[in-house]
Amino acid sequence: MYHVVVLAYGAESDRVLGVPGEDLEGIYSAREFVWWYNGHPDCSDLDPDLKSTDTAVILGQGNVALDVARILLRPTTELAKTDIAEHALASLQESSIRKVYLVGRRGPVQAACTAKELREVLGIKDLYINILESDLSKSAADEEEMKNSRIQRRVYEILSKAARSQPSHPISGQRELHFVFFRRPEKFLHSDDSSGRVTGVRLEKTVLKENSGSGRQSAVGTGQYEDLGCGLVLKSIGYKSVPVDGLPFDHHKGVVPNIRGRVLSNTHTEPLIFENGLYVVGWLKRGPTGIVATNLYCAEETVASISEDLDQGVLTPTLPRPGREGLQQLLDSKGVRFVPFNGWEQIDLKEKSLGSLKNKPREKITRWGELLKAANRESVTEQ
Repeated sequence: MYHVVVLAYGAESDRVLGVPGEDLEGIYSAREFVWWYNGHPDCSDLDPDLKSTDTAVILGQGNVALDVARILLRPTTELAKTDIAEHALASLQESSIRKVYLVGRRGPVQAACTAKELREVLGIKDLYINILESDLSKSAADEEEMKNSRIQRRVYEILSKAARSQPSHPISGQRELHFVFFRRPEKFLHSDDSSGRVTGVRLEKTVLKENSGSGRQSAVGTGQYEDLGCGLVLKSIGYKSVPVDGLPFDHHKGVVPNIRGRVLSNTHTEPLIFENGLYVVGWLKRGPTGIVATNLYCAEETVASISEDLDQGVLTPTLPRPGREGLQQLLDSKGVRFVPFNGWEQIDLKEKSLGSLKNKPREKITRWGELLKAANRESVTEQ
């Protein structure tokens, strides 16, 4: 249909920890939880129990983990003015969660968040922050890592300042955010009854060990354990991409195999063979790491590869391709209906209109049927 196709569908599934008890009630991936409070129709019925416990554990210390902590701890009077989904706001208004633990395998120097998101969660009104002074001590290897990364330096400075400026104990009724470093989950705990609900996480203490030549440090277990009680666990340990039928996919790395964005047909034989006209970008190209700026550089590399292939005659744009018109004909022949851009504009207009009635930027429509109705595509059977 096209001379060039760029795969840019990202990573929409979850990595698993692979530790005992991971399927207990009350354990969710952070992605599911984010989709729930952002009104994604696939997770609008998630309905996490926020009433039965006052303590939540978030495994991970990246930006998604901070976002989740912010939603659990921020006053709902403030959340009510955002575009948070109505069902999530109602649940958070009745929430009993008062303590949130952010657990990371490594130390504050290696925290995977960025400064802006960290400042946002630390700036929540009337929030007690707990960071152990002993966790802030740096090794020579830490100093080297910080020298090579402005983001890591800023994050460490912000955490250090937060640790110094907090009182030693929370006041009665105050919400609490605890940063727990040098710990990794060993197993999930449950009560002796038959409810199958999570009641805590067994954590193994870790130390950092330098990876020879890479300049990075990995967490290794010490064989010392401690239990952290909770009734809600959110796993923010990374996303993974999913394969699409008929497209090359590296299941071990969770990416589409490529060189500088050019998709490879084969990875195990010589010579390497490329899929002509097929390219990849973003997390699907290099794995689920990095921020918007990382994706910009990644996109530039893929676009450069497309330009080179055009210049070198690898692509043959002189031969006509049916493009959009041909694609529409193909979809029609298969009975696949779709929402075009002007349908999305109708949804956008409807959500903003509903939001204006509640002094919100928008009111999310959280059901597929209602979304299709708003797009004037009620007869759509497939997305």
